[in-house]
Amino acid sequence: MENNRVIVQIHGVSFAYPEAGGKYALDNISLEILAGEMIALLGANGSGKSTLARLLNGLLLPGKGQVLVDGLDTSDEKIHWQLRQKVGMVFQNPDNQLVAALVEEELAFGLENLGLDPLIMRERIEQISNQFGISELLPYPPHRLSGGQKQRVAIASVLALEPEVLVLDEPTSMLDPGGRQQVMKELSRLKQLGKTIILVTHDMYEALLADRVVILKEGKLVFQGNPQHCFSQEEQLAHMGLEIPTGRRLAQRLKQRGFAIPDGLLTVKDWVEFLCQK
Repeated sequence: MENNRVIVQIHGVSFAYPEAGGKYALDNISLEILAGEMIALLGANGSGKSTLARLLNGLLLPGKGQVLVDGLDTSDEKIHWQLRQKVGMVFQNPDNQLVAALVEEELAFGLENLGLDPLIMRERIEQISNQFGISELLPYPPHRLSGGQKQRVAIASVLALEPEVLVLDEPTSMLDPGGRQQVMKELSRLKQLGKTIILVTHDMYEALLADRVVILKEGKLVFQGNPQHCFSQEEQLAHMGLEIPTGRRLAQRLKQRGFAIPDGLLTVKDWVEFLCQK
C-alpha cells in the first residue's frame, strides 16, 4: 500500500432513494480506504453495498455527509469527468455499461474521450484484449455475445482506462469458473501494481483475496477487518446472512470430531500446505 495514503474518505454518509419513503439505504457510514488496498465489500441483499459503490464515482450523491476520492468531493459536479477518470466502475449487469456497436469500439470509447494517441490506443486495446481472452471478439457486436463474454468486455473496457481506483459490483456473477478465476487473477495483478480495488461480492473465496473485509447490514457498517478475523466469526456471519468459506467449515467439522486442525485454514492453498506437512 502506498505509504498508507488515504485515497477514499467517506464521512458520515447517509443516502435514501426517493421511492424508499425516507428509509436509508446507507445510514451514517464512515470509512477510509488506503491507496493500493483491496477491499471486499460484503453484505446480504439490500444491505447497501451497490449503493455505496455508486457513491464512489458520483453516480449517486450522498444525502448527508461527504465522499472524497483523492481529495475530490464527489458532490461537486464540476469535477465529475476528472473523478470518473480516476475511479473506474464495473457493473453487475454488463448491458448497463456497453454502448458501442463493436467490441473493439467499446474498448476504444473511453480511450478516445481521453484523447490518447491512436498508436497508444491500439497497443492498449491489444494488451487488454489478450489479458482477458477477448481478442477474437473484437469485430463482433456486444449484443451478440454471451453474458460471460459481455462481462469480460465490460471489465476490459474499464481497465483499458487505467483508473487509479477500481470499483467492481459483483463482476464475476455471470462468469463460469474459468472466467471468474481469470478476472480474480487480473485483479490480484492490478493490486500488485498499486491499484486500489473495491470489490462488491457474495463470493467468500473472492473476499479472501482482499486486504480488508467491510460488511454492511441494513445500511450500517457492522464489521471491518482482515479476512482471517472476519471468517472466524461464524455466528456473527450467519446472523448477517453470510456464508462461511468451505475451508473454514471443513476445519470446524474435523475439529468437532477430534482432529488437531489449526486455525486459519480458509483456502485450498491453506489446506494443501497443511496436508503436505504431514
